[in-house]
Amino acid sequence: MSDLFTIIGGGVCGLAMAAELSSRGAQVTVIDPKGAPGDHACSWWAGGMLAPDCEGVSAEPEIVRQGRKAASWWKSHGGIVHHAGTIVVALNRDQSDLATFARRAPTATSLSKTQIAEHEPHLAERFSKALFLADEGHLDPRATLTALHARLDQKGVRFGGDIKGQVIDCRGLAARDTLTDLRGVKGEMLVVRCPDVTLSRPVRLLHPRFPLYIVPRGDDVFMLGATQIETGERGRATLRSVMELMNAAYALHPAFGEAELLEIGVDARPAFPDNQPRIRRIGDVIYANGLFRHGFLLAPALAQMTADLLLKGKIPEVWYEDHRER
Repeated sequence: MSDLFTIIGGGVCGLAMAAELSSRGAQVTVIDPKGAPGDHACSWWAGGMLAPDCEGVSAEPEIVRQGRKAASWWKSHGGIVHHAGTIVVALNRDQSDLATFARRAPTATSLSKTQIAEHEPHLAERFSKALFLADEGHLDPRATLTALHARLDQKGVRFGGDIKGQVIDCRGLAARDTLTDLRGVKGEMLVVRCPDVTLSRPVRLLHPRFPLYIVPRGDDVFMLGATQIETGERGRATLRSVMELMNAAYALHPAFGEAELLEIGVDARPAFPDNQPRIRRIGDVIYANGLFRHGFLLAPALAQMTADLLLKGKIPEVWYEDHRER
């Protein structure tokens, strides 16, 4: 099989694909008309949580199984992964949601108020019960994408130029011109600075209408996200969604009411009807797409499966479809 590949799209899926193929000795070109990673990419606005067990509460079991590969993959490709786990809390009126979450996340352990204080003292001021998922991690999406792009460039991956060899389409939502069952799911996020709150790991606040996750970025900066709205619209945050994120953050800790708002971000995630990704062969092109809200969690598995398919002829165990005419 050919060891010459052109990847269309330079977001998390495209760069993970380039990293996996080039690490196996393939010659790779990445073409993205918008250039290096930046705010044009959906993955630029991600939370960066490598939290398969949390996601497994509402996602299919295969998401969890494949997502467990992510942290070690990112570390092996130069990513800085923080293995601090995830804490899940709920307001007093929503304690039944916390109990439901615990039943659906068998790796979660219960924390008392004293134990919460040992992990996150500021949360102990507000919550007497919590769940802790110790095996989960997180990374900074922007730093990770920027560093991976530079690493690939240094290792000989070509950015820009002519299409050569096998084409792998990783354009995300832009691939709807061919993938007609792909849809957009809009997500909005905030970046704030709040010196009065210290968190060392992602925290999820369960809520029946607007669940929240907060991810620490260092230097008193936090990412708050993210809404999930069924629309392909990109680039426009709504006042209602922003207010809900702010209200949820205030409910988590009142000090967030005094936070400095640094950034409002919005983009549309590409998703198939079942919210699971696909490796789809159409004609001579391989399409890798549909990462939904699991970009950093599932891009490594999707890249490994695609590399096995194209370099070894190994048919992926899941998510593969061959749409060539028979």
